[in-house]
Amino acid sequence: MTIAVTGATGQFGALAIDGLIERGVAPGDIVAVVRDEAKATSLAERGVDVRVADYSDPDALKSALAGVDKLLLVSGSEVGKRVPQHNNVIEAAEAAGVSLIAYTSILKADTSTVSLAVEHRATEARLAESGIPAVLLRNGWYWENYLGSVPQAIESGTMYGSGGDGRIAAASRADFAAAAAQVLVQDGQGAAVYELGGDERITYSRFAEIVSEVSGSTVTYTNLPESDYAAALVGAGLPEPVAQMLAGADAAISRGDLDTDSGDLQSLIGRASTPVEEILRKSV
Repeated sequence: MTIAVTGATGQFGALAIDGLIERGVAPGDIVAVVRDEAKATSLAERGVDVRVADYSDPDALKSALAGVDKLLLVSGSEVGKRVPQHNNVIEAAEAAGVSLIAYTSILKADTSTVSLAVEHRATEARLAESGIPAVLLRNGWYWENYLGSVPQAIESGTMYGSGGDGRIAAASRADFAAAAAQVLVQDGQGAAVYELGGDERITYSRFAEIVSEVSGSTVTYTNLPESDYAAALVGAGLPEPVAQMLAGADAAISRGDLDTDSGDLQSLIGRASTPVEEILRKSV
């Protein structure tokens, strides 16, 4: 059984490969699909089969997926280009006769109002048309998404957002990657939809309290209207499209789009999700 992972030198892909090896998959049975072979030296040294292909290169993708049985399609990072890029991967998988695709989508992709969900919905629809059994790994937010803004919040004493009293069922990137690895090593998968979220379903106010407890500095949460938060992010130096996307995602949190009590993540990894306090203590 050969398992391929796209974006294998990215944070999620690398963790998924670790998860496969931890679950007994021989490194030689893992195909790491990468854009830059130089960044995959450590994978090659472990015995992983490194193959070079960009999401935008259909021919290279077809060569990279030759002989592959199962595929983890890690969603691309180029927002706005992901639909054609993902389609290229799916077409290459069809040509290669791949028997299963697991795709990293977004929580509640079919109903989510997060702007990122649009491309995920399109990819899910293309997977349904492909005829290849597909497992939808609808990942919630990573706690790591917030680590870049935590130091500033500690320094200023204020964390800003537009999440209101909405709850976030986030988890660590490693937890989601472990779930993906588990799906790939299990038999009987196919046409499954997993709504993946962490045990801690907390508001931004509670998150600010945890940051305070970990850092020893008082941090409070201030809620802003979506437009004001977007403007503040632009003022902090973010490009306007990125600021609009982040503010929109926060507003979606207030509507419950990034909250779930499905228990799917916990069932797959066989334990509770990693506490946010543990993640913060490693970075603060």
